[in-house]
Amino acid sequence: MIPAEQYQHIIKVLPILCVDVVIKDARGKYLLIKRANEPRQGQWWVIGGRLLKGETLEEAVVRKVREETSLNVETLHPIGYYEAVSQENPFGLAPRLHAVSVVFSTVVNDGQQIRLDDQSLDWKYSKELPVDFCFKPFGDGHA
Repeated sequence: MIPAEQYQHIIKVLPILCVDVVIKDARGKYLLIKRANEPRQGQWWVIGGRLLKGETLEEAVVRKVREETSLNVETLHPIGYYEAVSQENPFGLAPRLHAVSVVFSTVVNDGQQIRLDDQSLDWKYSKELPVDFCFKPFGDGHA
């Protein structure tokens, strides 16, 4: 893990590379978590977080899903990207947080038990993704 003082400096000068994952169940509903921390504290959101050095995007998705929900995911599809510049950051400091996420999708098998870590307050399956989660799909039909 990055020491807090070093991470504070990083968010002052660089965007943070993250992954987000759109998880569906067998009925096509989206798994959402209620965030315990900034940014988006108290809001329903998709699972995700920052990429660690030496980790592939896919490894980061598998790790974040396992850490945050105890679910195992196997088949991942990159579907787009999400970019956010937020006044809120994990430290409550003045610098804005600029995060760029590669968005993946996957389907979870029924029967897996969800156990949340301390980053989430609750979970639910929803017919819709959060309104503010406006990711841009990869590909526009042009080569």
